[in-house]
Amino acid sequence: MEKQKNIPQLRFPDFVGEWGNLKLGELSKSIHSGKDSNVFDGNYPLYGSMGIIGKSSSPTYEGKYILVARVGANAGSINMVEDSFGVTDNTLVIENDSRIDTDFEYYLLKVANLNRYIFGSGQPLVTGSMLKALKVLIPSFPEQQKIASFFTAIDQKISQLKKKKILLEQYKKGVMQKIFSQEIRFKDDNGQEFPKWEKKKLGDISERMTTKNNEGNENVLTISAQHGLVGQLDFFNKSVAATDLSGYFLLKKDDFAYNKSYSAGYPMGAFKRLKLYDKGVLSTLYICFTFNSAANLSYMEQYFESGRHNREIEKIAQEGARNHGLLNVGVGDFFSTEVLLPSLGEQTKIANFLSAIDEKITHTQNQIEKAEVWKKGLMQQMFV
Repeated sequence: MEKQKNIPQLRFPDFVGEWGNLKLGELSKSIHSGKDSNVFDGNYPLYGSMGIIGKSSSPTYEGKYILVARVGANAGSINMVEDSFGVTDNTLVIENDSRIDTDFEYYLLKVANLNRYIFGSGQPLVTGSMLKALKVLIPSFPEQQKIASFFTAIDQKISQLKKKKILLEQYKKGVMQKIFSQEIRFKDDNGQEFPKWEKKKLGDISERMTTKNNEGNENVLTISAQHGLVGQLDFFNKSVAATDLSGYFLLKKDDFAYNKSYSAGYPMGAFKRLKLYDKGVLSTLYICFTFNSAANLSYMEQYFESGRHNREIEKIAQEGARNHGLLNVGVGDFFSTEVLLPSLGEQTKIANFLSAIDEKITHTQNQIEKAEVWKKGLMQQMFV
């Protein structure tokens, strides 16, 4: 059988020949732990296993280096730094010789997946000796630079997309605050003012849903911050519900549910609308409801997502109610909370405006995901 050559599947046309097989230690002047400590009045960034963790009094390192988390939950994670900085002792510093480009090495180690070399269950660990013994395949220095420049350009594009998404999210958050405080008002198609907003009790524009699952529906729902009401099988790849689902509430598309559990981004619980399925079942721990014709569903979805209703929940959540992550919110009190409601025409204008921003955010997120998948596929083909 012919020996397999050390040549990548995908290569720039200017380069030929096999890649060299070396140990990382042979390409490094040194691989060692940092020795700097955190100080309060330092002028230089201090790097630890989670990136910048504080300040250092002196720049122990100047230039471009590869840092590898040595110990802890982030053991094996890689960071490339170009700066004047210090490094803690839970982080390994790789100082290269002239045969390997630092940018190329960064992507090379990403492909190598250092997580495979972690040992120790109580305190995960990667040692300098392990890195020195790591066998790597490298091309000529000009080819290294070409590959590194190519992936750096991809990373810059991904970074730009991520910044764009953050800016869109910040813009939406800011404009929502102005809309729901009525600092920004919309006009009708004839340029006329819409009527004044009214305060309505939630119970006046919605009805509690308590229909039990008497049809044997097995689509058990859970609340996801990003996707809303989503099936547990889709979200967890398993169901964590009770075996008997007959006592669960049966929801139809466009019904809403309030989860009394508080979590990151939802300090007073989350309101979500069922959009992905025609039907699903939900634990009776949730308060489920449906809106009448006075409310635009997309408006109410945006209203709840803005956090505007949190102040109403705060009024009814009983003192000392936070117990194991649950808010003590009574059903009667819940439906007595007040909602700021514009006319139906203005609700529609608001909903369409905010939904258009959501579409841009989703489109940008899809671009990020596609770019990351494309990059991953190229890395698998362009490294041996």
